[in-house]
Formats: sequence, C-alpha cells, structure tokens
Amino acid sequence: MLWIHGQITTLNTMQGLFLPSVVSLAVPLALMSLTSEANGSSQKSSSLLSSEQMAPRGQLVFAVGLGALVFVPVFKALTGLPPFMGMMLGLAILWILTDAIHYGDSGRQRLKVPQALSRIDTQGVLFFLGILMSVGSLESAGILRQLANYLDANIPNADLIASAIGVASAIIDNVPLVAATMGMYDLTSFPQDADFWQLVAFCAGTGGSMLIIGSAAGVAFMGMEKVDFFWYFRKVSGFALAGYAAGIITYLAAQNLPLSLPTSLAEIPFISGS
Repeated sequence: MLWIHGQITTLNTMQGLFLPSVVSLAVPLALMSLTSEANGSSQKSSSLLSSEQMAPRGQLVFAVGLGALVFVPVFKALTGLPPFMGMMLGLAILWILTDAIHYGDSGRQRLKVPQALSRIDTQGVLFFLGILMSVGSLESAGILRQLANYLDANIPNADLIASAIGVASAIIDNVPLVAATMGMYDLTSFPQDADFWQLVAFCAGTGGSMLIIGSAAGVAFMGMEKVDFFWYFRKVSGFALAGYAAGIITYLAAQNLPLSLPTSLAEIPFISGS
C-alpha cells in the first residue's frame, strides 16, 4: 500500500529494510532453536520433509507463482501500469500453466486455478473492503488528521509512532493501520522514502506476527494446522517480539551510525599516507 501510493520506492526499501528483515527473522529462529521442543523435533521434521518431497510439476508451479509475485514491481516499473494488472498477468500465466500440465487428467481438476479461485475467502475480502471504506470515511471527516495531531503532540518521536503502529498491527490487521497512517500523514509531512515510511513498512509488516490473529497468514495457519491462539501466544509470541525489537534497533542503528564508504583510493588513510 505504501509503495502503490508513492510513500516508498522499491530500491530504497530493499536497501533500507533488507538487513532489519534478516535480523527480525534470524533472532526468533536462533532463540527457538535453543528450546527443548525444537531440539527434540528436528530429527522428526527432517524425516517428515524427506518423505513428503514436492513433485516436479508442483515445484514448477510454485516457482512460477513466486516469480509472478516478484515480477509485480518490475512490471509496474517497466510499463507504468497499476500493480494489480501485473498480478492479473501472473494469474493468467499460472492459469495457462496449470491447464497445460493437467490437461486431459480429470483427477487433477482440483489442482487448476479455477478450483483454487473457488476456495477464496470471500468474507475476508469483504472485511478488508469494509475496513478500507471505513478508513476513507474517517479521513474525509478529518478524524485521522486530528489523531495525527494528537500523536505529534504527545509522542514527538516519529520512530515511536511507527513502532506503536507495528505493535497495534498484532491486534488490528496491518491493512487498515497502514491506510489510517497514510490518511494521518501525507508526503508533505514526511517526503517519499523518509525514515518514517520505511519504518512503518517494516513495523506493520512484521508486528502482526507477535499474535496469530495479527495477519491473514496467521489466521490461515490456525485453520490449516489447528493451532489455537493461546498455544501461539505461549510458544511463539515472545520470540516474535524479540525479533521485532531487534529489527527496529537494527534499522535505527543503520540509519543513525555515520557510516560512509571512501569514494577514491586517496581517501583511504593507509594508502594516501596520512
């Protein structure tokens, strides 16, 4: 959402958030690997993975689907068309591919795109549509601007505001939170690729992992693996919080440390002789 509306650009976001994203992933994994449950189940997990290898056709569909998602920003940069058209192009390619792979096999109709589309969570889509319409109404009424003024008056540090948005996304989905943030602050308040927008992108994208209900992926995980809220809260939330905090610290450190590379050999002290 931030990228589509011009708050952030692709290359600057990748440069600014790559290291914090890696840290936010590595810290929870490292901490969870130290627990007795992870150590006891590693052998079982490896044997399970070896017995359930994905078929070559499945690997092809997975690779094409992942490539189609990665291609969306490239499509927008090359054509200037809206990103949803790039997504529709990727869907069309997947549709043709799955029809060609499973052509003439009536037992594999469930693996084609039309069957996958029939299982779309329509209620979830309508929920997000209603949330975005509500946020738009609040913005038109000026309530979001009043909220922004209140936050600026009581929390003068923009980094704390962005961090709070990430914590709130663990309870409220990040889509309405980001939409509300864009309604509260515009490009005159923070220019394109400002540290605030970069940090909002990171916090809203990772903060939802602290609770299983904080993201659509978490809700889907609950349904697929029959995991309840309290199990996730006991077993995962603490590790996710540690990774979230470590990622924010990494981003702030990278932005505030006076690091610069020499532009010529003469600027290197032991070569210039100074």
